[in-house]
Amino acid sequence: MKKRILNGLVASVIVLTSLSFATMNKEVNVKESSVTWTGKKVTGSHTGTIQFKSGHFKVEDEKLIGGEFVMDMTTIENNDLTGEDKGKLEGHLKSEDFFGVEKFPTAKLIITSVAKKGDETYGVVANLTIKNETHPVTFDLDWKENSASAKLSIDRSKFDVRYGSGSFFDDLGDKTIYDNFDLDVNLKF
Repeated sequence: MKKRILNGLVASVIVLTSLSFATMNKEVNVKESSVTWTGKKVTGSHTGTIQFKSGHFKVEDEKLIGGEFVMDMTTIENNDLTGEDKGKLEGHLKSEDFFGVEKFPTAKLIITSVAKKGDETYGVVANLTIKNETHPVTFDLDWKENSASAKLSIDRSKFDVRYGSGSFFDDLGDKTIYDNFDLDVNLKF
């Protein structure tokens, strides 16, 4: 009888230990989450949004350890123009000059490492893929119980998005579009 109780306790401890280190995915609510982009040029800037297709964080023992996010590049939208100008800019951003969404309808970010920097802040290293080009990016992620947020600055020229780039074309003058664009990411889960 004592042997059965001891075996039962040992089995319980093993199961509970396994569960406490289990990795789980924390799914992002793609409808309530947002990505706001800002692109700048010599004469001003434009802002807009991109929608998520899917996303999740990997959590182990209540700590962030990774994640993967897919953006639906066909949803690129401009928020600061209206009418014909809005349509022209959105069409141009979706064209081969910029993101080529017909050939590359999604972009992906895969978190490769995470380091805790403070109570609610993680330093993140991730691989970002745009137009089938993958490069590492780093950023801080603010983590709350049911939300997370980050600000990223992306060098578009690394992803073969070179239209209007002063790094590749001379004599653009006030038509120069800066290489870096900013992403303001707000996630709900």
